[in-house]
Amino acid sequence: MKRYDRLKEILRLDPEKDFLTIYRLTATYEFPWDFTRALELALYRTYAVPSIGRLLAETAEFTERPQKRYDDTALLLDAVVEHGFDSEQGRTAIRRINRMHRSYDISNDDMRYVLCTFVVIPKRWMDVYGWRPMTGHETRAAARYYATLGRHMGIQDIPATFEEFEAFLDAYEKEHFGWDEGGRKVSDATLGLMASWYPAPLAPALKAASLALLDEPLLAAFRYEPPRPAVRALVRGALRLRGRAVRLMPPRRAPHYARQNPEIKGYPDGYEVSALGTFPVPGVRGCPVPHELREAMAEDAGRQS
Repeated sequence: MKRYDRLKEILRLDPEKDFLTIYRLTATYEFPWDFTRALELALYRTYAVPSIGRLLAETAEFTERPQKRYDDTALLLDAVVEHGFDSEQGRTAIRRINRMHRSYDISNDDMRYVLCTFVVIPKRWMDVYGWRPMTGHETRAAARYYATLGRHMGIQDIPATFEEFEAFLDAYEKEHFGWDEGGRKVSDATLGLMASWYPAPLAPALKAASLALLDEPLLAAFRYEPPRPAVRALVRGALRLRGRAVRLMPPRRAPHYARQNPEIKGYPDGYEVSALGTFPVPGVRGCPVPHELREAMAEDAGRQS
């Protein structure tokens, strides 16, 4: 197999009908390491929206149990990618995601924004740091994949195209990014978690490298001191060089899923998808969309997809 043979396979598929297959090939064969980093950044961006960052801080999941929260999020999303929407594992993962969200007051707009980050940020990451940019074929499939996931989650008014996802994300961040103490706490906990994966003496350098990847609106929202230009250039240059090196490597012959990532540390003996995540606490307020309505919307979306 030659370096671009997988891409040729992708381009032979229909992004409207074969979106799951295309997304799986892109994420697990073409860019598994990059997709992991891009989706980490996608979720991290959401902390800069005060209503999201504040809620995440109040749950204490990101600040007191960051490794478990990281693992569970990655594994639940991974189950759908690996097994599909109609599989037992995929349906179980979506039910777990929905039941967790129903425990809190989360606006439809915030849910829609988070969905947009999953579509837009990987494309932007690959365009700069990937061994090749994502094609329009792949971005159409990604938009279709996450629109389907969003319908299963009962999200309303989901964008129809990548361009619409991107426009909504940019407008939402421009309007809503801002300081919140809770969002900063979640950000600090996330940076601390990522540094914990490596030897302790490297922690300051790893935090500096992470901050060097953030754009100015994110840095401003969290009130971080902007990194020195030399540090930013070094970190971003190193990632670009990595992408060029990967381009020269032979293509991956087996898929690499998020569950295989070394950053997943909480389940050395395996896990059950149904046991991942958090479980409702009596007395906690529910979502503004009544549970029965949201569940009916999700089930209806499952029948239509």
